[in-house]
Amino acid sequence: MAEELETLLINKKEYYENCPGCKMDRKKEAQTGLPIKGLITVWVVILSAVLPISSLFPYLYFMIRDFHIAKREEDISTYAGYVGAAYMLGRALTSVFWGAVADRYGRRPVIIFGTFVVVIFNTLFGLSANFWMAVITRLLLGLLNGLIGPIRAYAAEIFRPEYQALGMSTISSAWGIGLIIGPALGGFLAQPAEKYPAVFSKDSIFGRFPYFLPSLCISVFSLVVGIASFWMPESLHNHDSRMPPQSSYKALEAASDTKEGNESTPTQSLLKNWPLMSSIIIYCIFALHDMAYSEIFSLWAVTPRKFGGLSYSTVDVGEVLSISGCGLLFFQLTLYPLVEKYVGPIAIARVAGVLSIPLLACYPYIAMLSGTALTVAINFASLLKNALSISIITGLFILQNKAVDQRQRAAANGLAMTSMSFFKAIGPAGGGLLFSWAQKRLDASILPGSQVVFFVLNVIEAIGVLLTFKPFLVETQKT
Repeated sequence: MAEELETLLINKKEYYENCPGCKMDRKKEAQTGLPIKGLITVWVVILSAVLPISSLFPYLYFMIRDFHIAKREEDISTYAGYVGAAYMLGRALTSVFWGAVADRYGRRPVIIFGTFVVVIFNTLFGLSANFWMAVITRLLLGLLNGLIGPIRAYAAEIFRPEYQALGMSTISSAWGIGLIIGPALGGFLAQPAEKYPAVFSKDSIFGRFPYFLPSLCISVFSLVVGIASFWMPESLHNHDSRMPPQSSYKALEAASDTKEGNESTPTQSLLKNWPLMSSIIIYCIFALHDMAYSEIFSLWAVTPRKFGGLSYSTVDVGEVLSISGCGLLFFQLTLYPLVEKYVGPIAIARVAGVLSIPLLACYPYIAMLSGTALTVAINFASLLKNALSISIITGLFILQNKAVDQRQRAAANGLAMTSMSFFKAIGPAGGGLLFSWAQKRLDASILPGSQVVFFVLNVIEAIGVLLTFKPFLVETQKT
């Protein structure tokens, strides 16, 4: 009798009337055409989470300077690195926790809570009156904002199989665009009383807190997303009868659990899944590189010429990143899917990594240019570098999702987010320390000034490229 019941359950999927996950499954089965609403939902939620991460980079140098905590000008970058790292450190400490909460209570509550955390603590960061307030608000923002992992799991659950790849691409493209738009907003909107005196008075709140406006704009956007998220359909099963609730974070220990559905083979422990773990390790290395690069690029651009920088204003940095963002959006939506279809994600990651090395080596020499030549060179270099970086990250993200079945995907995303966040926390802090040290060795005989900064970035990039080859990286073979 038990065997007959099991066979019946396998051949006929049951739905529970009051289960939101079952309602989502029914909706997916009835769905026809491109899931525009779901794609937009995932896009805006990811964007609201990503914008605060790097929006401070263009003005962070000036913010630290205004705090008067650095004793020397060369030390400003060190303190800037600590502020930049605080968010990622907080996120690294709680990513798995928030994933477990999302698996227990639902994706939507964690997503809603995370967006309102952005509203509160990103606003408070813009009102920071000293260095320690800035560090604490960024740390709390990272600790309490756990929506990245759940929204990735949500994207894997709301789309039909034929649109799974599009959903994953939406996440990576929103992430990449957010890392460009955020700094562009920071560059244009910081210090508004100085840039736009006809609109913002020096006696207004924007004059007294010159870095409040970009934080406020991002917080308002997150507020709108948070309110709209109340109407998001839940995707988590909540029944405990013959179809138990999803508990994807238990997959970290599930070496002998049984898969749901038509298969009865044991589920592999994520920690023993080498195709997954190898792609996560490489992902972390490139994430370290990209976060360090984002911090260093903005610091380098606004640093005075006497220290090897470009002497750019925050507006200049915003213009460069805006151009990069527009070009990156075009590349991600048109060129990347076409190239990936023919050569695969691993080949793209390797080629992009190799091309990034000579490109970064040119940056110290770009600083020797001026006028139109400098404008053209830095915009071209920034656009190309960001396109190469997003190609690597997207390719590795695809590999991670191919390495596990859908039931383990949320757990895999949580593991990847935790690991990546630790490396991304090291990136800004290490980048700031490295940049400060470089400014103190302008007369060195080997790799003087900023040359050593971009050399170290290239070493990290080269390590990542080497690890994309066998026997380290093993791609899952789908049958």
